[in-house]
Amino acid sequence: MLRGKKGLIVGVANDHSIAAGCAKACHAAGADIALTYQSEKSRRFVQPVAEAVEADLLLPLDVTDSAQTEAVFTEIEDRWGRLDFLLHSIAYCPREDLHGRVVDCSREGFATAMDISVHSLIRLARLAEPLMATGGTILTVSYHGAEKVVDHYNIMGPVKAALESTVRYLSVELGPKNIRVNAMSPGPLETRAASGIDHFDALIDDAKAHAPLHRLTTIEEVGALSACLVSDFARSVSGNTAYIDGGHHVV
Repeated sequence: MLRGKKGLIVGVANDHSIAAGCAKACHAAGADIALTYQSEKSRRFVQPVAEAVEADLLLPLDVTDSAQTEAVFTEIEDRWGRLDFLLHSIAYCPREDLHGRVVDCSREGFATAMDISVHSLIRLARLAEPLMATGGTILTVSYHGAEKVVDHYNIMGPVKAALESTVRYLSVELGPKNIRVNAMSPGPLETRAASGIDHFDALIDDAKAHAPLHRLTTIEEVGALSACLVSDFARSVSGNTAYIDGGHHVV
C-alpha cells in the first residue's frame, strides 16, 4: 500500500526502537526508506536496520545541528526529488531533570527537552514542506503522559503535551498543501529510550494489569499503524493523536 512512496524516518536508535519498527513496516508495505543516525558511535546500531529495510540513504543527523539537518533534506532532494512522509521519533531530557519533580526542573533542562523533543519536529517539518509539493504525511510519537499525569513521567508530560499541540497547529498550517500531520501514542514499550524513565517497570506492570487487552503493545504493531497513517487509507486523518496502547488510555 506504500509502493512508490519515499519516506524519511528519524530516530532509529537500534533494532528494538519504535522508529525501527516503523521503518520495517513501511518498507514491507513497499516504501523506499531513508534513515538517519545521531553520531558515528550510534551508526553501528542503526546499520542493521538500514540493511533490513534496504535503505536508499543512511545519513548523519544531530537535530541540534542546523547545517547537518539541512544537508539531510538536500540529499533527499538530490536522490528522490520529493518526500512523501516523515516520521519523527525523537525525545530527550537530561537525566537529572527527567527524574525530578516538574517544579524542580531546571531552565536548561526544560529548554533542552523542548528543543530536541518538540522544536526539532518544527524544524524537520519546515524542511520537508517544499519536498511535499503534491502532499505528504508527517508523523511523530507521543505518550499518554501528555494528557494525564503519569507517575514518574515528570517533565516529559508537559513536553509531550506541547508536542501534541504542535501537531494540531502544523496540521492546520500545512493542510492546504495536502500535508497531513499526526501523532501516535503507544503504550509503554521496552525500548532503550523508555528505560531512562524512573520506575519504568511499574509503568509496564500497570499497562499489563489495567489495559483492556491486558498486554503490552508491540513495536511491530506501532509500525503497522505508522504504515497505515502514511498511506492513502488515512488520507482524511490529520491533527490526530492515535492511541495504540491496548486501550489503556481509557481506564
